[in-house]
Amino acid sequence: MQSQRVLVLFAHPAVQKSRVNRRLFAAAQSVPGVTTLDLYQEYPDFQIDVRSEQARLLEHDVIVFQHPFYWYSSPALLKEWQDLVLEYGFAYGRNGTRLRGKALLNAITTGGSEEAYARTGHNYFTMRELLTPFEQTARLCGMVYLPPFVVHGAIRMTHTAEVERAADDYARVLAGLRDGRVTTETAGSFDRLNADLTALGL
Repeated sequence: MQSQRVLVLFAHPAVQKSRVNRRLFAAAQSVPGVTTLDLYQEYPDFQIDVRSEQARLLEHDVIVFQHPFYWYSSPALLKEWQDLVLEYGFAYGRNGTRLRGKALLNAITTGGSEEAYARTGHNYFTMRELLTPFEQTARLCGMVYLPPFVVHGAIRMTHTAEVERAADDYARVLAGLRDGRVTTETAGSFDRLNADLTALGL
């Protein structure tokens, strides 16, 4: 197995109010060999350094978008980051092949339960269907889209043990990505990476 350089781009506009996402990001920061960046801390004025961010992408093999699932999408700064950084001629289009072969996935928290993301649930669509714009972004850029890491029902996590278990699972998945144990072949059949870590070999 070949080791991979993993980059976690964290986007949360009110991280001081977030117990789960804040703890997940701390878990990511604790994994050796994983690069982490808090986008709202780095760019509080939304003035993104496009060239610096593109260089950061080129230095890594696996890109993780960590964020709360806001209105079936991402917080505004992560969308702005995508609009500016993944530009024509770099990420897609003529000569836009710089990200080809890299992996992309979302690490997200939702307010709703897992059952809410189904045809019989409140949100009707499955999580993978709702994340289609991210998957198509990866495809357009020649990247491999991996199943997401999803923590459902985050606002109802009242017990510290639940949050810590989610954080531990996240750290294990990131370590697996870093070590090359989580790949398209090993994870392709999963709806989300943290559905069964044992079956995933973690």
